[in-house]
Amino acid sequence: MAGIKHQENTIEATKTQKPKPPSMYSVLIFNDDYTPMEFVVEVLQRFFNKNREQATQIMLQVHTKGSGVCGIYPLDIAETKVGQVIAFATEHGHPLQCNMQEI
Repeated sequence: MAGIKHQENTIEATKTQKPKPPSMYSVLIFNDDYTPMEFVVEVLQRFFNKNREQATQIMLQVHTKGSGVCGIYPLDIAETKVGQVIAFATEHGHPLQCNMQEI
């Protein structure tokens, strides 16, 4: 079969990249000398869905070590939680501080 050209179809192998998981952030509460322990427990139950025992353990860590991790979340959720805690504390006249830290 003269005159017939054969073309090879080549398919480039492309590496499929998996999406990178989002950065995660620890949400922390800090100890102060004014916010009642019971209020901290309430915050942990209300905003971080901790049961009474878990909330009490975190509150004791805050009290004895100066800070405690409330949870680990993606950026947008961590920012929301920090804002909710600070607003709730301010509304109730407490200086409770909450912040987040990338892990």
